[in-house]
Amino acid sequence: MKLKKLTAILMTSVFAAGMLAGCGGGGNSEGSTGTSSAGEDGGIREYTAFFAVPGTEINDDNVVQQKIAEITGAKVKETWLTGQTASEAVGTMIAGGEYPDIIDGSDGRQQLIDAGALIPLEDYLESGDYPNLTNFWSEQDWEKVRQEDGHIYIIPQFGNPYEKDMATQPAEAFWIQTRVLEWAGYPEVKTLDQYFQLLEDYNAANPTMEDGTPNIPYTILCDDWRYFCLENPPQFLAGYPNDGSVIVDPETETIVDYNTTDTAVRYFQKLNEEYKKGIVDPECFTQSYDEYIAKLSTGRVLGMVDQQWQFSQVYDTMKQQGLDAQGCNYVPLAIGIDEDTPNQWRTTGKMIDPSNGVGITVSCEDVEGVLQFLNDLLSPEVRILRGWGVEGVDYEVGDDGLYYRTEEQNAQAADTAYKASEFCGYSYLPNYTGMLDDKLNAANPGEQPSMFEQTLPSDVQRCLEAYGCQTYAEMLGEGTPQPGPWYAMYTYSNSMTTATPGGTAWTKMGECKHEWLPKVVMADDFEQGWEEYMEAYNACNPQDFLDEMQEELDRRIEEAAKYAE
Repeated sequence: MKLKKLTAILMTSVFAAGMLAGCGGGGNSEGSTGTSSAGEDGGIREYTAFFAVPGTEINDDNVVQQKIAEITGAKVKETWLTGQTASEAVGTMIAGGEYPDIIDGSDGRQQLIDAGALIPLEDYLESGDYPNLTNFWSEQDWEKVRQEDGHIYIIPQFGNPYEKDMATQPAEAFWIQTRVLEWAGYPEVKTLDQYFQLLEDYNAANPTMEDGTPNIPYTILCDDWRYFCLENPPQFLAGYPNDGSVIVDPETETIVDYNTTDTAVRYFQKLNEEYKKGIVDPECFTQSYDEYIAKLSTGRVLGMVDQQWQFSQVYDTMKQQGLDAQGCNYVPLAIGIDEDTPNQWRTTGKMIDPSNGVGITVSCEDVEGVLQFLNDLLSPEVRILRGWGVEGVDYEVGDDGLYYRTEEQNAQAADTAYKASEFCGYSYLPNYTGMLDDKLNAANPGEQPSMFEQTLPSDVQRCLEAYGCQTYAEMLGEGTPQPGPWYAMYTYSNSMTTATPGGTAWTKMGECKHEWLPKVVMADDFEQGWEEYMEAYNACNPQDFLDEMQEELDRRIEEAAKYAE
């Protein structure tokens, strides 16, 4: 009964607009862009998509979506994850045997593949009919996506800058509000101890916001898979880049378990100390993602560790509430365990993640049409619409050919209702970052140098100027190139299953950390808490996981050497 109820709920949510798969034909690409038009009867082909991550649906009469449909002859009704984990949502679909045309299963991707829910794509990609899509990744990159059975089931959609990296935002960092840095005179904050000392000092002097609401000095996002905000900072604190699940020693090309390093012990001991002082949010281990975002949106939280894309929506919310005037915006800091720790918080360049992407399901009756649409989304004209909107309405073009927005257009772009009715980025379908095809303008307004500076809140402008930076990303330094052909190792661990000893250990390690790390942070006796945690952790047989990761590391290095020959 429970499974049937879940199925009914999910199907109602995902297919509210109707399963319209297979309406009309796709046609083959012509010319370099392969842009198609509406079907022979002049109608617009309609498809459905589900992305197993939280997101915001746009209006059915969305202006940009309609303009894209006029160019491509197709449109997609997008729905997002609500009230379930990715694995739960995907499992419900598999039980029901019905799917949208397009799906990104997130953590449930392997479930979809194992259930036979995704169609193989390699023959289509190699046919030459979809050049934009085929050329989106290199031959070597596509080989990384290929499964052990020889098939390619998904198309990774992120991490591919066109022409050059234009990123103004970093990924993961220790974030802090500008009001804290301004109050302290914009000090250099390089270590974990300095970071928390600053939060303590500010909160002691300024325990509330202007309206009397108590500040929360530091919170932690621990909900489901997002608990990396709690457990993976030791890799950065020790001076390594974000391989996610392990550290790779570049000199010896060996795998290191960052969970058991001296840096990890010092990090969690610090969290334990700050928890006892009342600096760490006591609700952090039980709050949901939505509660976390709501809490950040109030402006109460002074600092946290997170990936910028997970909380970027709070900027617009705070601006609408006038909280930016109070200095509640966040800027990133590159924190090390010691002052001389190398800074590798920010890596630059292209990076494919073969563990995630969009696939086409067996329920789709028009595979060629969907592929044609995905191909057309990468055409120059459509890329402009996805990133910038409509010329003369959402942006202007200067005499020098550079795109910009007026003050009014910037206000529109930050308005939630306007975004739902006007913009359609198809954000979870394949797209380039970096530059547009003109090699002059950034793919997104937020990465256009003149636009970025223009839209910065005044408190952030003052903060960046004080540190001699022009972008958020520069607050983490110049950035470092990817450390080797193995990067990033989480693209392998994300795809591990309990079918192998290493995958089984990986699953148990995750469950163990979910259970024990909050206990460690809250422990009355840290030493005892850490000892009990390590006992439980070692019982998961982590060496099985580390051995499989070493095998994959060796394979990636060997594979890269073949392509280099």
